[in-house]
Amino acid sequence: MKQPDIKLIALDLDGTLLNSRKELSAENAEALARAAARGIEIVPATGRFFTGMPECIRGLPFVHYAITINGAAVYDMRRETDIAKAELPLMQAVEIMRYLDTLPVIYDCYMDNWGWMTRALQQKAADFAPNEHCLRMLLHLRTPVDELKTFVLEKGRGIQKIQLFTKEPALQQALLQQLQERFDAIVVSSSLPRNIEINQAGANKGAALGTLAAYLGIDSAQTMAVGDELNDLSMIRAAGVGVAMGNACPALKQAADFVTANCDESGVASAIERFCL
Repeated sequence: MKQPDIKLIALDLDGTLLNSRKELSAENAEALARAAARGIEIVPATGRFFTGMPECIRGLPFVHYAITINGAAVYDMRRETDIAKAELPLMQAVEIMRYLDTLPVIYDCYMDNWGWMTRALQQKAADFAPNEHCLRMLLHLRTPVDELKTFVLEKGRGIQKIQLFTKEPALQQALLQQLQERFDAIVVSSSLPRNIEINQAGANKGAALGTLAAYLGIDSAQTMAVGDELNDLSMIRAAGVGVAMGNACPALKQAADFVTANCDESGVASAIERFCL
């Protein structure tokens, strides 16, 4: 098979570029540096907001762009500006929150590249967080407010993402379908056990990858994307080469062109070696 001429690599973080301890392995770091030395753009593509990305990623000298909040923002790090953004309209976001208030879930939102959460819901985080890492994020990367709907209405701005957690996997699966059917012009995905992420319909990693590639004058066939969860599915399909991690969900493996090793075996490095080096 002819080696693809890859010019841009989009990489999910948790469960993909980062291992299960949320670390960047030496093997992955070396592969990224070698690819960047060949002129390939290395682009984190995450559900997190920009400052929620770990410093081991934001501090890489060859990372110039980031796809954040599941594609709700495409960020030019050197110019410190958004190339593109797609946000939930304020009143629709409030309507979704009101519906979530009727369910046994906790939820937060991203606005202005930060996380916000009703204080009473944040105090329940330990009961809903699926793991220690997620609990730390809910406690330290969310500012508590008295009541989230009131807070966002006072701010009067669009919402980048709503995220919810449920205790029951069965409820998560049901809501993935129900929310999509109940609300117009949204996209519903998941990146963690028992979580659901709600974005504006145009906010997905695949669309963001296409926007960034066009901005840089790179053909979509010259892109590679690597991921592990449902919120990575659109970019796996959009990329010229779509790679699923060994620890990826079944839907992602089915959609991918190639399945690499898992995140604790530096599967990203293996994929870069195969297709880029």
